[in-house]
Amino acid sequence: MKVLVLGGTRFVGRSIVDAALARGDEVAVLNRGSRPAAEGVEQLTADRTDTQALHRAVGDRKWDAVIDTWTGAPRVLADSCALLADRAGHYAYVSSWVVYRPPVPAGADESAATIDGDPDDGTDGFYPTAKRGCELAVERAFGDRALITRPGPMFGPYEDVGSLTWWLRRIHRGGRVLAPGRADDPFQYVDVRDHAPWLLDAAARGLAGAYNTVCERGRCTMGELLETMREVTGSDAELVWVPDEDLLAAGVRPYLDLPLWLPAAMRGGINDVDVSAAHSAGFDSSRPLRDTLADSWSWLEREGEPPWQGTTARGLDPDLERRVLDRSAGNDRKDGK
Repeated sequence: MKVLVLGGTRFVGRSIVDAALARGDEVAVLNRGSRPAAEGVEQLTADRTDTQALHRAVGDRKWDAVIDTWTGAPRVLADSCALLADRAGHYAYVSSWVVYRPPVPAGADESAATIDGDPDDGTDGFYPTAKRGCELAVERAFGDRALITRPGPMFGPYEDVGSLTWWLRRIHRGGRVLAPGRADDPFQYVDVRDHAPWLLDAAARGLAGAYNTVCERGRCTMGELLETMREVTGSDAELVWVPDEDLLAAGVRPYLDLPLWLPAAMRGGINDVDVSAAHSAGFDSSRPLRDTLADSWSWLEREGEPPWQGTTARGLDPDLERRVLDRSAGNDRKDGK
């Protein structure tokens, strides 16, 4: 299969390129050229926000499938789709489950209500609405030749969002670690090394429509996630579980101060979505959590912290963590624990 990956040098895009090469696909990437393409990959260089540069880079080339991970303004993706609609047989877009309208019901499948989005919005704006606008742009241009995946947290080596890496570093430092919510809170994720091969196989088969692409419901909890991190990092960390309401009262910001944490009131059915459609279509998320985390920790120790995407640093300020833990200990003493 001839594949064009838009981006293709960072985390999710990199995993797609690696998987395509492993399949024996003929791969091209289109990006600004700030990072070298993998060996054996055709490099097309353009800033995709510049439509004339995009046209020059693409030329009269054609591909069986285009894979896109764009997270910015929907209009930029819409321009790419308009250019490629007659040059590609299939377009696969990596979106996110944040496009579902809250509160998301438990067990929600792909028919759940989505938020509003505008495929012609030229601003980067709010991440969920941007992702939904991008979905609409792909669907408008490619119709039944469009595949949309809606993963939750994406794990694996080269993670540059800052969520997984922050937690691994924090657990490794040890001591008393603020663990958010309850140990039995549900948690769903996907290893990019499982997501990428299925995405390419689905594109090769011409699969269309939207698919939730995370591990199965009930497979993982926050407690299992953090305990497994403790195991793979060899940490002596003591997990101190602090209820959602206490964290919010202390001013702890979900996902920013504590990556991967959503209070139950905000979370709804997120981390408990139905993935039967993707699994029926061949998606396999059976890779053990321990393997995902161990491989990620090994990479992080070997290569160091990657440049994070975006400008907002994630992670809990140590002083705030200490205050919350001290307050929690004080409350336990008052309750006679």
